[in-house]
This record gives sequence, structure tokens and C-alpha cells, in this order.
Amino acid sequence: MQLALDSLLAAHASGLQLDLADARISNSLLSSESVSDEHRHGVHAALATKDVSALERLSTGFSSENRQGLLALVDLYGDISVLDKAAERLPASPVITKALAQLRWLASQVHGARISFDLGDSRGYAYYNGMRFAVYAEGASDALARGGRYDGVGAVFGHRIDRDRPAVGFSLDLKELVMSVPSPALRAAICAPWGDAAALRAAIATLRSQGETVVCVLPGHESEIDEFHCDRQLIEVTGQWVVQSI
Repeated sequence: MQLALDSLLAAHASGLQLDLADARISNSLLSSESVSDEHRHGVHAALATKDVSALERLSTGFSSENRQGLLALVDLYGDISVLDKAAERLPASPVITKALAQLRWLASQVHGARISFDLGDSRGYAYYNGMRFAVYAEGASDALARGGRYDGVGAVFGHRIDRDRPAVGFSLDLKELVMSVPSPALRAAICAPWGDAAALRAAIATLRSQGETVVCVLPGHESEIDEFHCDRQLIEVTGQWVVQSI
């Protein structure tokens, strides 16, 4: 989780907000109910969209404790005070108590982001089986990163059950990240002729090793060089390849 935040900070994303949840909470409320996979999916979808009416309909017939717990999840989002509210409104089962305690501990370890909680967010419920998180930033329309705990990945991908291993990870939405960070000033490039002469190739390699962008102009594509904003050119002068201003 901290690696995800550090990665986004290194990319100059600003105003980061880390949203925490735990798949064990909703799963524990459903574990004792005999429901089909389709029904279970409907409950998780209703939780994700905070659709109270759908959740009331889908939880008809559940035990009173589980039904009230699922309905409470819809409102359990916000700052760290959400954890205290959850302890009051959710069943005091060992699984839920442990999940809330671990979320509180994790929140205390985070640096570089505001912390929020959404205990009813059950996206990825079939994949994650523990803590899960999403990272948002100013100017982004969706999460820049999502991740969490997923111990059953081997079974999900058809491997033998003995290949399941405890795991944790995250993914970055590169398109969303690019749209939310400031665009760096483009450094003007150097245009070079296309050729296979050893001296030319060595000159290009040297310039690139120094951090320069060198664009080789392919034959017949001279008109496209303007796309690269070249302000210098590599030319041969008395047998030596030198860079001159355009």
C-alpha cells in the first residue's frame, strides 16, 4: 500500500486520498446465508452502488443480524470515526473485529495521503479476501491505483488448491495517472539522418546516453520531423558528426 502511494508521489500526483475497505466484513455477513452465486453477486453490486432498496430486497430471509449488518455497511464511509461506528453497528464476530482492528492499524502506518474508509465497497469481492484499497488524486475521475490481499489467486486461475498462496498487490491505471499529473516540459530533440555508418550510429548512441532525444529521419518521411520539435541537427562536418542549431 505504501509502495503504491510512493509510486504515485514519485509521478508527482497530488492530493492523494487512500480509501480502505476489507472484503472479510461483507463476506462474513454472507457466509452463513445459503445463497446462489448470482444472489451473492447481486448483494455485492447493491453494496457497491449503495442501493438500499435493492439490498433490502436481496437480504429478505437473511438472519436479522446479517441483514442489519449489510444495510449498515451502506452508510459506513468517511473518516476514521467510521471504524467506531462499525464496531457499534456490525455484529461483534471475531472476523469483523479483527478486520476493523487491522484497518485501524494500517491507517496509522500510512504516509503521504488522506485516509478514508468505505466498508461497503465490495468491488473485487471474488478476488480479494482481506484488506483492499484504492488511491484517488485531485483531477482524476477514477482511482489511480487499486489493490489488496488476495490469497486464492491460484484457484481463480484454475491452479491446484495447494498452489494458493498468501499474496498482496496493486495495479496502476496509467491512463488515469497521465491525465492527473502535470505534463513535463518537452525537451527539444535532435534530428539525425538515417544511415548504417558506424560513426553515425556511435554519435547517435553517445547523444542518447547523455539524455538527448535523437530522431532519425527515415527516407521519405522528412515532412514528419516537425512532430518531434527538433531544434538541433546532427550533421557530418569534415568527417566528424557534430550537433548544430537549426
